[in-house]
Amino acid sequence: MELKIYNINGSETGRTINLEDSIFAIEPNDHAIYLDVKQYLADNRQGTAKAKERSENAHSTRKLKRQKGTGGARSGDLKSPVFVGGGTIFGPKPRDYRFKLNVKVKRLARRSALTYKAKDGAITVVENFSFEAPKTKKMIEVLNNLKVGDKKSLVVLENQNNFVSLSARNLKNVKVVNASQLNTYDILNAASIVVCEGSFAEINRVLAVK
Repeated sequence: MELKIYNINGSETGRTINLEDSIFAIEPNDHAIYLDVKQYLADNRQGTAKAKERSENAHSTRKLKRQKGTGGARSGDLKSPVFVGGGTIFGPKPRDYRFKLNVKVKRLARRSALTYKAKDGAITVVENFSFEAPKTKKMIEVLNNLKVGDKKSLVVLENQNNFVSLSARNLKNVKVVNASQLNTYDILNAASIVVCEGSFAEINRVLAVK
């Protein structure tokens, strides 16, 4: 697949770039995508939810009423789960939601996600750029010039660039990542992907079939 290369003013540079068919034009594997997204979301879960069980509740252990003769059901102390404020049965406990996923499956998922975006025409290639200082207004201008200002966008940089990252930090629908940090969830979550020209070398290196 061949794409035009634009500058930050939104004008064509007259140059094009060929996308690797082994990365941007494969037969997508939806199950690999599902597993990679599931792992990404699981890794981001805190897993700190906790409910007190009967033995952890701070209530008196005094029996509330006599066992027989009241006409009602038997009852123990206020820690019983049947009372308001009592212990929780099978409540959540702190846990780690992370799980292992093979590297080859993760690479396949990323290639599949990029293939979907390439087929949808959602990838825009721009010359490598930087700012002299963090400026949100400048970032908005660049995205508008590329005609993606009204879309949820993922900007893929060749290397870490603090000025560009800080310029997009306050924009709700814009996320900036390095090419080496590209993941399936971010690719699918964006309506438009703006890729700096120099990023493709790293993308090809990381996602190449091995």
